[in-house]
Amino acid sequence: MTKAELREKIRALALQVVGEKAKSEDAALAYDELTKFPELKAILIDLLTHEFDSFLEGIDWIAPRPTTFRINLLNGQSFILIFTERSWIAQVEGKKYYLLNLDEEEYAAQSISRILQYGPKSGADVEEGEDGGDDAEEDVDVDVDVEV
Repeated sequence: MTKAELREKIRALALQVVGEKAKSEDAALAYDELTKFPELKAILIDLLTHEFDSFLEGIDWIAPRPTTFRINLLNGQSFILIFTERSWIAQVEGKKYYLLNLDEEEYAAQSISRILQYGPKSGADVEEGEDGGDDAEEDVDVDVDVEV
């Protein structure tokens, strides 16, 4: 590999990183909490990549001290992020992950990936059946005269 090839690879990677950063900054404007707490945005990018907006329904600030956020996902699931003096703590499905440790950050990302795989709430699928959308099961009154 020559110097020119190496330079081109570095330039391409730099442009890619700058493009991803611009995407995440545009996505952060939709959430007030991310503009007030830039550290939260960095943690979301670590856990969900720069495409975090594709998976989030909303962010709720649920406690001031310790600063606690509920991250609501599009499939109706959620997880908690807690800011402490030393680090962030992710609470996913009841298990706490201290994000200061790289291995626990990876486990937290895997747990979030698992809850993203659950799909939509089961109530969303049931709504069509409650509507009476199936016409085959309608009750019909029929008068029948029977001679004995």
